[in-house]
Amino acid sequence: MLPDMGMLSNIAGACAPIAAEAAEALAETVWPTRCAICDTPGHVLCDSCRAALAYVDWWRACPRCGAPFGRVQCCECNEVMLAAQGRTRPAFDGMAAAVSFEEGAARIVRTWKDAGERRLATEMAQLMLPQVPPAWLAGAVAAPIPASAAARRRRGFDHGRELACAVAGMAGIPVVEALARPRTFDQRALGRRGRIHNLQGRFQALPGATVPARILLVDDVCTTGSTMNAACDALRAAGAVELHCLVFARV
Repeated sequence: MLPDMGMLSNIAGACAPIAAEAAEALAETVWPTRCAICDTPGHVLCDSCRAALAYVDWWRACPRCGAPFGRVQCCECNEVMLAAQGRTRPAFDGMAAAVSFEEGAARIVRTWKDAGERRLATEMAQLMLPQVPPAWLAGAVAAPIPASAAARRRRGFDHGRELACAVAGMAGIPVVEALARPRTFDQRALGRRGRIHNLQGRFQALPGATVPARILLVDDVCTTGSTMNAACDALRAAGAVELHCLVFARV
């Protein structure tokens, strides 16, 4: 007697979640989840390390470029620093950051991007979203700074898109891919002047994409602002009107 294929299909469907749970339990036994900062087993970011991060105080931060201590006199987007980039003002309308780029934040970013602990994108987005003024989200879409093709191949995922999707999902706004992948060197290997010249003119709007008027541009780390400035230049040239930036960590 031939087996009932429908019954077999139902059995296979019922067993799949059990098999997935068993595989996850085995993985946790062999390679337990560890905190990205202190390496304690249990969570990708433990409560103690989360609390110890150097959170940006919105009332002390620069409202224009998001620098952690620039509310009165910003050392990152003043006339001298902007002139070094050939600018009189940033290309964006405002920037917010969750934490200062200190050792804890650096460990999170490295573990996420280079060690492949992709669950950290959700943890980062949860810390980023409270820094966003509600007015920035009204009628806006989230857009990522896309990873270069080389970085995408090396890591196996586009970290920029992953973070933007996490933020957009929590904020309840759409996410769009508006920028083409840049052809650049890894910014982490460059100094301030090198970062600026590495990205000048390297971003372009994605061919055929409709660029929305209001965009929340999402990235993991802002050092000199050169990435965000270059990306916003391209988006404005393609029709964007209001551009705000959100990053996990700010130097």
